[in-house]
Amino acid sequence: MAAPGLDMEALVADAVAARLTVSTAESLTGGMLAAEIVKVPGASGMLSGGVIAYQNDVKSRVLGVSEDLLETRGAVDAEVACAMALGACRITGARVGLSTTGVAGPEPHQGKTVGHVFIGVCLDGAVQAYEYHFGGDRAMIRQQATDEALALLHQVVKAAREQKL
Repeated sequence: MAAPGLDMEALVADAVAARLTVSTAESLTGGMLAAEIVKVPGASGMLSGGVIAYQNDVKSRVLGVSEDLLETRGAVDAEVACAMALGACRITGARVGLSTTGVAGPEPHQGKTVGHVFIGVCLDGAVQAYEYHFGGDRAMIRQQATDEALALLHQVVKAAREQKL
């Protein structure tokens, strides 16, 4: 189930029309984000690939997140989300990278509360992280993070179409 009110077919078509390629780096969502995108026929025109980096060693070895950063700040961090999004773009060559990292529960993790989530968004090397505090159980938190990442992707695609990036 994609973000409520979000037309995934239009999102994919608009991304393809804007010549935007997308990749994901998922920890918290464990592949849900990429799975929502690939449900749409034609997604292969924009989705380059994705990495499920649930463990920190995958975040560092594969995505290039600094081990120092992971050790000092923990995985649930804005800088980590940014590094993950950049790493997804580096690996796949995509113009847009989306990353998810956070605590789905049921217990807090590394001093972060359940529902504390960061989503990283990268476009052509410029990256930003967004912080959220979602409520609900584990499944609800993961779904909300997926929905919000798709909503952020929609914003990037819309801006690219308007500016013809």
